[in-house]
This record gives sequence, structure tokens and C-alpha cells, in this order.
Amino acid sequence: MEQAEAAFDLAGCLDRVRQRDQAAARALVEHLYPLVIRIVRAHRPRRVAEEDLAQDVFLKMFTRLAQYQGNVPFPHWVSRIAVTTCIDQLRAQKRRPELRWADLSETEAQMLDNVLTDTRDETPGDTLAARELVQKLLEQLKPEDQTVLRLLDLEQKSIAEISQLTGWGISLIKVRAFRARRKLQKLFQDLQTKEKS
Repeated sequence: MEQAEAAFDLAGCLDRVRQRDQAAARALVEHLYPLVIRIVRAHRPRRVAEEDLAQDVFLKMFTRLAQYQGNVPFPHWVSRIAVTTCIDQLRAQKRRPELRWADLSETEAQMLDNVLTDTRDETPGDTLAARELVQKLLEQLKPEDQTVLRLLDLEQKSIAEISQLTGWGISLIKVRAFRARRKLQKLFQDLQTKEKS
């Protein structure tokens, strides 16, 4: 793998892509695909196919290639496009204003009930149900809030790394994360209240 990385001439490939070399364009996509698909899988909204979103990222990369000035490494530039594309997709997706108890699967409802009653008899399926419940609650947040929580809490990225990926300032990331966590907590509490009534 490392030999393949070293053997790939990114600068030369970019020059050939700018000259409309289709083989170079395919090679560039193949080289960047693992990076892009990892970002897409981490940030894509539900009901959007990851391959479609990855294609959107590559389309934007090629249409904006003239804007790349080389100030940052090319993979970082593409990462920013990927994160922005995912955020844009989250914005475009119509979200329901609230998550209802009826929206939960039986396993998710049981998991939430276990949290509410504090039972400790968790099964391996509970972990998946908890992950799905977190996903549903996250989808109720603004796209930017979803992104910052996914990067910070689920992917364990540092604030500096998030700043580099998104272009947001460090103080904005901290404030957004704080507010997003409070909103997520309120959504969870609202769901608990609805279940009890």
C-alpha cells in the first residue's frame, strides 16, 4: 500500500487531468476514492446512497480544479469538498420537525426503554439499536451541528483537524459543539417525556 502511495505522482496526474487526460482523471479518482468514501460514509444523510454522494464529490472536485492553488495538500482540499458536499446534502434533505416514539424500531424503542429504566441486560443487538437511535437523534439537528458532533464525538477528531476539514474557526467549532450537545440532550429528554405520556 505504501509503495502504491509513493508510486502515485499526484502533481503529474493533476497536470494531465488539467489537460483533459481521461486516464489521468480515472487514476486520480481511484487514488482519492478511499479518502472520499470514508468521509461520505461518516457524514452522509440517511436515504442517500454513498456512491451517489461520492460521485457528487468527484464532480465538484473536477469542476473546481481550476480553483485549487496548492496552498494545502490536494487530499485536504478534496476532504473539504467532501465534508461540504455532505453538509449541503443534509441541508437539502427534508427533515421532519421531530422524532416520535412511533418512528423507532422495536429494538430502538427497547433500547431507549432500557436507558429510561436503567436496566443493564444489554445484548449485542442493543449496541446496534443504540447507534441507530443516536443517528435518528442526530438527524434532528442542523447539518453543521451534525457534522461537528460526528467529527468530535464519533470520529474523535481534534478541534484543529475539524477546523482544517471544514474551514470553520476554532471558537465557532467549540460553540457549535456545545450548543449541538445541548440540543441533542433536549431531543432525548423530549423523546423520554413522550414515551412516558
